[in-house]
Amino acid sequence: MKLDVLISNGDQINLSWPTIRGLKAEVKTDDFNKVDSEPLHPAFTVNGFNSWKRVNNGAKCVFLAHMGGPTSPHNNAVRNVEALKNISRHIDKVMNVQSLENVKKNRLCLKTTIDSVRWLTLQGCALRGHDESLTSKNRGNLVELISLLGKLNVEIDDVVLEKAPGNAKYTSHLIQKDILHILSTKVRNKIREEVGNARFCIDEAKDVSNREQMAIILRFVDIHGYLQERFFEIVHVEDTCALTLKNQMSQVLTRHNLHIKDLRGQGYDGASNMRGAWNGLQALFRSDCEYAYYVHCFAHRLQLALVAAAEKEISVWLFFSKLTCIVNLVSASPKRHIELRSTQASEIECDIASGERETGKGANQIGTLHRAGTTRWSSHFDSICSLIDMYGATIIVLRSLVKEGATNKICGEAGGCLMSMKSFDFIFILHLMHKIMGISDMLCRTLQQKSLDILNAMNLVSTTKELLRTLREEGFDHLLGHVKSICLKFDIDIPDMSTRYKEATGCYCQQNDDITVQHHYCIDIFKATVDYILDELRIRFNEESMELLMLSSALDPRDNFKGFDHDRILLLAEKFYPADFSGQDIYLLKCQLDHY
Repeated sequence: MKLDVLISNGDQINLSWPTIRGLKAEVKTDDFNKVDSEPLHPAFTVNGFNSWKRVNNGAKCVFLAHMGGPTSPHNNAVRNVEALKNISRHIDKVMNVQSLENVKKNRLCLKTTIDSVRWLTLQGCALRGHDESLTSKNRGNLVELISLLGKLNVEIDDVVLEKAPGNAKYTSHLIQKDILHILSTKVRNKIREEVGNARFCIDEAKDVSNREQMAIILRFVDIHGYLQERFFEIVHVEDTCALTLKNQMSQVLTRHNLHIKDLRGQGYDGASNMRGAWNGLQALFRSDCEYAYYVHCFAHRLQLALVAAAEKEISVWLFFSKLTCIVNLVSASPKRHIELRSTQASEIECDIASGERETGKGANQIGTLHRAGTTRWSSHFDSICSLIDMYGATIIVLRSLVKEGATNKICGEAGGCLMSMKSFDFIFILHLMHKIMGISDMLCRTLQQKSLDILNAMNLVSTTKELLRTLREEGFDHLLGHVKSICLKFDIDIPDMSTRYKEATGCYCQQNDDITVQHHYCIDIFKATVDYILDELRIRFNEESMELLMLSSALDPRDNFKGFDHDRILLLAEKFYPADFSGQDIYLLKCQLDHY
């Protein structure tokens, strides 16, 4: 609204007023209430104007005084109102007016970072570097990869790293974590889509770090009928008790709408908190779903059987401890390694000349000592085989270290290892474990194959147990004779087997008159070790899991379903999954199987 006013000199002025309110010649303006400073004329901004006599008062006109200079509250309010009417300058409109070119550059920069993170993650490479500054020669894998992509593409080079806006480089560790979190979520959602409504199995694996973390793996049959195995999630746990692990695993399954009632299998390591029949993790899940059958991880069974035997029989534990020390000491430096190989070469030449070794293609290869691993029993067998083959050369190297070791520590360690290797106990257990592991090596390697023939593996379990029982009953005399011949060859003292065995420190009060040396080696070491391993195999390959696996082998699709057997499939459905198959379902299944 405009108000025309004549002042005393006859001039006419136009007063632009946002609002003029009031009755009985009273003017009120509410648009000027919100000003930063105290109002100079509250009659025009707060109280309302009613002094019309002072309007035509020349230079002292109250309207002119209220209007004031360019920065007066009145003029500021007028400008703000005009700006408010200009919709094109509103903040949301200004932001949307940003050029498409800038949007394209920002997206290209972010896409480059995402692709780089995906590639490095797929290759298992670290993203960040120790020094990512501009002066660093190696700024970390992520920055270096983005820089390389920029060198190969000019468009990328113009929008990444130092050429990107300071607040939109998309290379900070927080951005990297956000990208990884989004990728992991999309992968888990994809896996959940693959599972669909199918039944599934769960497995766990130990994290490479020493933190209490549990890796969850899902196994299921997809909609195309193919068996799939998917790494699903890593869960941090406060402790490893069975109830804690069960609660954490249940939360993960529930969060992704995977029901425990659909669980059809469990596979863990052989720790007591996992395999316990009453309070173990597998038992807790079996209480919620009776068809969640527990099958021990094949790749770990025999290795864990060996560990259990070593823990229960002190002589075997001491042997493996000393074996590790010998291998580490002899293989610690290139000089000792070269000396060991040259000594072995000379020993092979002498044995061939004397006729003790046979010649042929691939025979008498010069090797080295193998270290025993912690996850595969076959590595223990390889370590024992290499020491037996290089026993004489290893003795020579250790004697050299005792005389010419660089430090007293090396000389002392070499002396201790030499004393152990020249003892009858060490030779006896070395060849005992070589015999036991030789029997089970085929089963061990079969169970570690990626594509496993279940029926053949179960048959190997049975034959391995039978051979171990035969070794226990009939193998001691043959083993003892072989050990004695080795001791004679390397001038090692052989104890009198008919004398009384002296236990512990040899004190009279610690002895048992009924125990001879032969009884000690036969009963306390030989048969005890075999019994421990047989017990572990019996526990880990129990009858229920073996029967389940053998019946399941009838569904093996290899060789055009060579192992297909409709009687086994029917027994599998009736005995192990009665809730999934009613009487009518069993009849229909039988009718369908008759067509194949």
